[in-house]
Amino acid sequence: MPVRIVIPAARAARRVFLGLVLAMLAGVAPAQNFTPRDEAPEDFPAGANRDDAFYACTACHNFKLVAAQGMNRRQWNESIDLMIGRHGMPALDEQDRAKVLDYLETAFPQRAPSGGFQNPFLKR
Repeated sequence: MPVRIVIPAARAARRVFLGLVLAMLAGVAPAQNFTPRDEAPEDFPAGANRDDAFYACTACHNFKLVAAQGMNRRQWNESIDLMIGRHGMPALDEQDRAKVLDYLETAFPQRAPSGGFQNPFLKR
């Protein structure tokens, strides 16, 4: 009988991954009427268009979720497409979308892989 060793961090990562997959398969709807009670634009890196990005994203979820990401412009753009297509985010006009992307790309740029959990759905 083979012995299976499971590291606690790996177990936790597996649970998070499974939860994300299940949520995606279930087509989880965006949170309605979310209000960012404990956040303000000033809590995040200063930069042009910070308020635009903050309020575009916090219509459905907190901005800490956004700040935890680290993506390049293409990936941020694909995330916005996903939010619009799958989660009912109102489409941004070209000018507003450019402002949001400019801020996200500058404030939360792509990070080098850490060797830890890698999102298998994120195209690098």
